[in-house]
Parts: sequence; structure tokens; C-alpha cells
Amino acid sequence: MTAIARVLGEVARGERRLTDAEAAEAWRAPFHVLARAANAARERVTDPRVVTYVCDRNINYTNVCNAFCSFCAFYRTEKDKDAYVLSIDEILAKVEPLVALGGTQVLLQGGLNEKAALGYVEDVFRAVKARFPTVDLHSLTATEIDFFAKTEGITHEEVLRRLKAAGMRSLPGGGMEILSDRVRARVSPLKSPADVYIDIHRTAHRLGMPTTATMMFGMGEALEDRIEHWRRVRALQDETKGFTAFIPWTFQSDGSTALKHPTATADEYLRVIALSRLYLDNIAHVQSGWVTEGPKVAEVALACGADDWGGILMEENVISAAGTLFGMNPAACRRAIRDAGYVPAQRNTYYEILKRFDAPTEDERPVPPGDRLAVHLGAVGNRGRPARVTLGGR
Repeated sequence: MTAIARVLGEVARGERRLTDAEAAEAWRAPFHVLARAANAARERVTDPRVVTYVCDRNINYTNVCNAFCSFCAFYRTEKDKDAYVLSIDEILAKVEPLVALGGTQVLLQGGLNEKAALGYVEDVFRAVKARFPTVDLHSLTATEIDFFAKTEGITHEEVLRRLKAAGMRSLPGGGMEILSDRVRARVSPLKSPADVYIDIHRTAHRLGMPTTATMMFGMGEALEDRIEHWRRVRALQDETKGFTAFIPWTFQSDGSTALKHPTATADEYLRVIALSRLYLDNIAHVQSGWVTEGPKVAEVALACGADDWGGILMEENVISAAGTLFGMNPAACRRAIRDAGYVPAQRNTYYEILKRFDAPTEDERPVPPGDRLAVHLGAVGNRGRPARVTLGGR
């Protein structure tokens, strides 16, 4: 047994923590050694038989954004003909079918747009909770919280308190990308710096609002930048215990984004999943990314430390704008989880299981040619350009 294999075994058993130097060495370890250790760590802290998912809808209330991130194909300026701000009625019309299908979570996120500022978002949240009181508003990002604070001239805490009073109960990790200011200065210089981003999540945790942590990688950052990201997330979790899950995914582009970089390989993605599980020993859940990686790679990730399938999206606009299009309904999700050797279970935002599916359901079948699933994947391709859509793992 090699020295790094022994280290990973100790980490998997919870006997010690992975250091930064060991994480760098583990990155270069044989894949089967890394994956086996990560899976052992996952089985120690979560139910080894079950993989969870949540039924949700991503609603982008505006596509106007003044951050101009080089990796984003979704944003528009106010002068673009397809710029928009959704009305409250339009948002309610999107939430209604989610609730009718048993969905529980709404991600309302938008760009940094002064015409969709804090008061607008508060009105939206109150309207959604009044019409659909059972829906969890797992919404916005720390970037938007920072933007609202600056435009209103108030603190991050005041913004979060107002949003909590309006109905928001948790904060997603969108906008986290890589928590290295060296990387952020290159790909998103107008966004909140890493310390500010982390402090907003710290404040949310202190106010009793759980959040998720994310990582978008494959933008040309170095391994040391990824390790810095993990280190910042682990340190805050040690302090607050407020992160419910860690969600990594790869930078996606059909060539239309300002940032030009080859897409990360499946091997690279799976290594990030495994090291996320091993390094972040204080976060219970690691999410597999079928939206960006596709269902088949996502199934493999379930054997590399991931225990959650994420959202079965009724709508997705941001990643699909860059030409990456995978669609899935709950039945296709359960089939994929079962194909990977696990029992699927529907959860809520807080990782509480709502229903286990120990036996296959009638609709868990291969997707026939031409089947139309209940998903909307934005404008197909950037600015409406055609792109291939893969449904249910086919």
C-alpha cells in the first residue's frame, strides 16, 4: 500500500483530516484508490443504500446583469432586445405547475439589475409564499445579496433579514465559482471578492439560514486555487455548521462565452467529486452534477463520494445558454439512480427525506424516441442557436 493510499484510508475512516499538501498528492493518485476512499467516506456519513434528489424549478427573474462574467452566456445588457424582468404574475405561473407535480423547491435567481432590486425581490417572495406556502424559497446568491446591500446602502445582514422576513429560508451557493481572488480577478472581476462572499454565507448561517457551497471549475485555475476554495469552505463549516451540501460542476461553453477554455474531462470531474468528499469532512452531502456532466457520468460520481442527484429541474436557463442541455423528469432520475445501484429518495431543501422508492415505479422506463419530458431548458443554445438536447440519459 502506498503512503497516499494509507492517508486516504485514514481520512475515509474519519481518523484524521486531509491536509492541503496531501490533497495535492491525492489528486495525482490512481483513480481507483481515490474513488474507493471517497466512497468509503460517503458510506460512513450518509445512508450507503440511498441517493436523494429534489424536485425544483430554477426561475431567472431577470437576465440583465452588470457583472459581465467571462464564463457566462446568459446575461444581457439593458439594450439587448431579449432583456427582461419577469412580472410577479409570470413568476407565479411558473411556480404553479411545480407545486402541482409535487415539487418543493424554487430557486429564484437573476442578474445584478437595478430594475429588479431588493424591493422587487421582496414582493416576489411574499407573493410566492402567499400563493404557495409549502414551497421552499432556496433562492438568490451571495453576489445578489452584496449587490442589494450596495444599491440600498445597508449591510448584508439587513438584506438577509429583510429577505428572510419575506419568505426566503436558505441561500444557494451560486456565484461562488472559485474562492481565489487571483481567479476571480481574471474571470469575474466585478463580482464580490472571496472574503466578502464567505462572510455573506457566515452571516446567513448566523441568522439560521442554511446554505449550500458550490465550485465551478475548469476555467484555467490551478490545483492550488481549487484547494484554497475547499479550505475556505471547510473553515467556515467548522465555524458555523451552516452548509448543507457541496455542489461542484464544470465550466461549460459552446464557444460563445468570452472565456475560452476546453471543457474539463470526466476524469477531472470525478476526481473533484472524490476530493470534495474527502477534504470537506464536515459537510454531509456531495451532489452529483447530471445537469452539466450528463446522467452517465453523474451515475459514476455516485461511486466516487457523491450521495445526492440534485434538482430535477423543470426549468434551467443559465447553463443551457452555453449549449449544454440535459433534461430529466423524476421517473428518469429514479431509473438512473437505481441503475447505479441505489434506492432513490425524494428530499426537501434541507435533506429531509420525503419519500423513498424502494421498488421501481410504473414510469421508470427507458425514454422512448421523441418523448417530451416536463422540463424547459431555456433558449436552446446561446441566443437561440440550435444545440443537441439529451433526455433522461439517452
